[in-house]
Amino acid sequence: MTMSDDWTKRATNILRELHAAETELIGRGAILTDGKAGTVDHVFLAEVHGLRISICGHDGKWSISTLKLLDSGFAR
Repeated sequence: MTMSDDWTKRATNILRELHAAETELIGRGAILTDGKAGTVDHVFLAEVHGLRISICGHDGKWSISTLKLLDSGFAR
């Protein structure tokens, strides 16, 4: 296996996990640690901050670590 094959495998794994997070989170009700609440409408992969989400009705993107509650119970 060459070095470029390793990078391709890592990139594929990252995209697979991003898709899994989108499937799990988009459309679900959420409450953030700062009290903002709404439905998760988008999941982003940010170069510096990792996984981020946006909430319907609120401007901005928040780190996934600020997710306090998800509609089925505690997220963390």
